[in-house]
Amino acid sequence: MKTESEKLQERHPDLVQTNMAKVISHVQRVEGDWSINTLMVEGHEVPFRYKRKRRYRSLQGALVNLTYYPATVTVAGIEMEVMNVVRIKRS
Repeated sequence: MKTESEKLQERHPDLVQTNMAKVISHVQRVEGDWSINTLMVEGHEVPFRYKRKRRYRSLQGALVNLTYYPATVTVAGIEMEVMNVVRIKRS
């Protein structure tokens, strides 16, 4: 039987699964009705972003399993690479 992340990766081949990633920093900010969460993960120089309807407890120092895909956003006229998180779960 396949796990949820394996099923997601079959349907969307550009998704990446990372297990047991240590969160270095976790920042939350409100944007409209959404809470935008930004994580920095040990071993990666690119921020991981995801949205939630409500604020979430801090994940700083936690180990997490992430399913994500790379994307590009423009901030103040500068293009930045980010990772859009599809699924996040504490390890």
